[in-house]
This record gives sequence, structure tokens and C-alpha cells, in this order.
Amino acid sequence: MKNLDEIKRQLTKSSKATRQDRYGRIIAFICTFIIGLLVAAIFYLVASRGLATFFENHVSAWDFFTKQDWNPGQVSKNGTPEVGALPMIVGSFSVTVLSALLATPFAIAMALFMTEIAPKRGQKILQPVIELLVGIPSVVYGFVGLTIVVPVVRKLVGGTGFGILAGTIVLFIMVLPTITSMYVDSLRSVPRFYREASLALGATRWQTIYKVVLRASVPGLLTAIIFGMARAFGEALAVQMVIGNASLLPHNLISPASTLTSVLTTGMGNTVMGTLPNNALWSLALILLLMSLAFNLIVRLIGRKGRLTK
Repeated sequence: MKNLDEIKRQLTKSSKATRQDRYGRIIAFICTFIIGLLVAAIFYLVASRGLATFFENHVSAWDFFTKQDWNPGQVSKNGTPEVGALPMIVGSFSVTVLSALLATPFAIAMALFMTEIAPKRGQKILQPVIELLVGIPSVVYGFVGLTIVVPVVRKLVGGTGFGILAGTIVLFIMVLPTITSMYVDSLRSVPRFYREASLALGATRWQTIYKVVLRASVPGLLTAIIFGMARAFGEALAVQMVIGNASLLPHNLISPASTLTSVLTTGMGNTVMGTLPNNALWSLALILLLMSLAFNLIVRLIGRKGRLTK
């Protein structure tokens, strides 16, 4: 009888655990479905509004991506709307690429210091600095850029101080902690026996870092750079405060320019829903969304390639 009672209790416990697992899977599935539905709804909303510029207002896609005149409320001499988004696209890619190129060497140096050269000192000194930079609101970066970076650029380089250079410097400070923190994790994931094997073969510490650790962490570095570029490409307020907000094709680093996000933030509140100016802004938002998707796909491809090489 005791054995039967014990078997019954075990069966009851197993049935309860099975029900709990089933309920957990159902809840997880529902939450996943809701998140997927929200993402699909966002894509549908932005795409339907953004494509209305071309299908409802009959704006040429070629003109939209290649023309330089941005004034959706007016028409040109040819009778076509002035919705050339090329200056904003060039401005966004310029500040994004330049800030990533500028931040990458500093991020590599900081990450190597924190993981390979002086891990204890790096944890005490650089880790709090990185966490502080990550937590600072973007409006603070923009205000610092407006009061410090812009006057310094004006004094040293010339011009008004507003432009691609000022935006690049502000974004450099903003994306540096992102690239650094992600690359630190990548360096720490390199197996320790790689280093031990290199040192055992007679390599110096720098040779081990340069020829073994850095090469093994290349996929992680590329992933960190892409994430930093995604952060820079979608930044709005800080860039808007220092770039000049002129819808003109930039000819140099100190000429006032604009980005997709700066035009969106300044113009969305001044348009009427359903009109061409409003639809044109939604088209800019669609470009931002597609670029965000492209950055994520690139990260996934890099991660898959890194796993295959390992």
C-alpha cells in the first residue's frame, strides 16, 4: 500500500509539472505572438504611409532618391513636387560612417586595455566611465555639442560650426560606449587556451593580442561596429542640435546639413495627415526602418559566419 501511495504521489507531481510546463509554453507563445504582431503592425503602418508618396501622390521614386530640393509643399518649374531626399540620405550616412570610423580605434584600444592589458584597472576605471556614457540622455549630448563642440569647430576650422563635423564628434562620443562594451564581451569570449597556446609557442603578449586574439574576435568587432552605426543612424535629437538642419547637399564637413531623423523631428508636427508633405516624411521614416532592418540582417550574417568559422 505504501508503494502504491508513493507511486500515486509521484504521478500527481509529474502531472502538475506537465501542466505547468504546458501553461508556461502557452504563455510564452502568446507573448511572442503579441510582440510579432506589434512589429508587423509597425512595419505595415510605416510602409503604407511611406509608399503613399509614390502610389497616391505619384512622386517618382527616382526623383525622390536623387533630387536635392526638399520642399514638399511646393512644386518645381516642371510641375513636380520638390521632395528630393538625397541631402538627408547623404547627411545620415556621412555622420554614421564617420562616427563609426572615428570611434572604432578608440573602442578597440579601450577594450584591449580592459581585457588583455590591465583587466583589474580597466574594471575600476573604464567600466564606470562606459556605463556613465551609456546612461547620459541624448539631449545632454546635444547640449554639450551645441555649447562646446560647435564653438570649437567654428574657431578651429571655420564656418558656422554647424555641420557634418560637429555631428560626427557628438555621435562619436555616443557610439563609443556601445562599440566598446560589445567588443569587450567579444574579447572575453575568445577561449583562454588560444592565448596559452600562443604564449607557449614563444609569442610575446603583443604578438598574441595582435595575431591571435584580435583575429579571433573579428566577427564580434564587426557586430559591435554595426550596432554602433545603427545607434548613430537612428539618433535624432543630439544630431539635430549641432548639424545645422539645412536641407542641402553637404559639400564639406563644416557646411550645415541635415539627416533623415532631424528632418522628421522638425517637420512632422507641421504637416497635415494624408497630405504630400506628411507622406514624404513617412517615406523618410520608411527608409530609417529599412536601414534598421538591414543593420540587423548584417549582424545576423556576421554572427552566423563567425559560428561557422569556429
